[in-house]
Amino acid sequence: MPLPIPGLPARRALAVTAVAAITVLSATGCADFSDQERSANAGSFTTMPDGGGGPQQPPPPPPPTEDDQPPPSGPCVDPNPAVIATCLGTTSGVRPADPEGKSTYVAERTTGKIIISQRFGPQRTVATVPVDGGGDGGLIDFELSPTYLQDQMIYALISTGSDNRVVRIASGDSVKPILTGIPKGATGNMGSISFVSPTELRVATGNAGNAAAANNPGSLAGKVFTIDPNLSEPRPKIIASGFGSNVALCPDLESGSLYVADSGPEGDRLQQVEAGGVRTLWSWPERPGITGCAVAGGVISVSMAKAFRIDSLSAPSNANPAVGTPQQGDVKEQYGAVGRMTSFGPAMQIATINKTVSGAPPTSTNDRVAIYTSSGSSADDNT
Repeated sequence: MPLPIPGLPARRALAVTAVAAITVLSATGCADFSDQERSANAGSFTTMPDGGGGPQQPPPPPPPTEDDQPPPSGPCVDPNPAVIATCLGTTSGVRPADPEGKSTYVAERTTGKIIISQRFGPQRTVATVPVDGGGDGGLIDFELSPTYLQDQMIYALISTGSDNRVVRIASGDSVKPILTGIPKGATGNMGSISFVSPTELRVATGNAGNAAAANNPGSLAGKVFTIDPNLSEPRPKIIASGFGSNVALCPDLESGSLYVADSGPEGDRLQQVEAGGVRTLWSWPERPGITGCAVAGGVISVSMAKAFRIDSLSAPSNANPAVGTPQQGDVKEQYGAVGRMTSFGPAMQIATINKTVSGAPPTSTNDRVAIYTSSGSSADDNT
């Protein structure tokens, strides 16, 4: 049975709150969504007829939409209509910035910037945190506060010169450490964070290049744990151990299941966190380079940067605990190397890491964020 994720209804509420917060933020200076806002405020009401006997005039034509207008010119305009952010530095965490996923929050790993963007702009930096971007460290991941409308706080997993840590970023880029001392290495620093509830932040850490540390209960390397980010000295509660490098959390908000993708000693793998530990759902011994994962519409998608593809597997259920044979989606021509990803409704946002992956296409608009829909998986059982 899947491990129940505490506060699942609250988790759904957090997603709704985050989208609402993003919409308000977008309308208050981080991005210009004034047209969308005016349309939303207008509602669905129509003008009532005045009862006059004159001939009825045809309604005016609707205003042109973005799709009807020619794209602007410039070096950062991508012809792919699914692309919603361009000319970024090396990306890490990504979050949808509206319910339809047409705008995005994305982190630049080496610069420490969190940027909001929509197709054809504008693109603005909403926060910057000092980081050590050497190796695979830097601004590893981020989340909006569950009470963002009130406190304007952003939480982040970052690398410093001495450790990896969880911090809180306030208005004006004021940074406060929340949890310090997470092991840092030359590699194996990439992890992930996500809120379960306002008092529970889930954190996944890489093994910092030390496989033994991942199984050491005294180390925070290679772990999934939770903390209360509101406490001055939160005590981590470890819920799973033994993870490798580039650890990505994939919570399923519908079922409450938690999946984790990483690259361990046995190869790249997708695992499910259960009451008794972790269960491997699929492994890739050829090591195609796992860099991210997301769950949308009952499908788990896993990005493979070295193989330039996204594999899709059917999420397990009580009736069918197997995930089926992954369907491989070649994304090299369209997107190149994909890193982190996140879901919204039935689709996902994916962030490319072409600037750091050998053999990636040298697209002039790298790096980018795009909307992506998975293809599911076959009915064959995983054997």
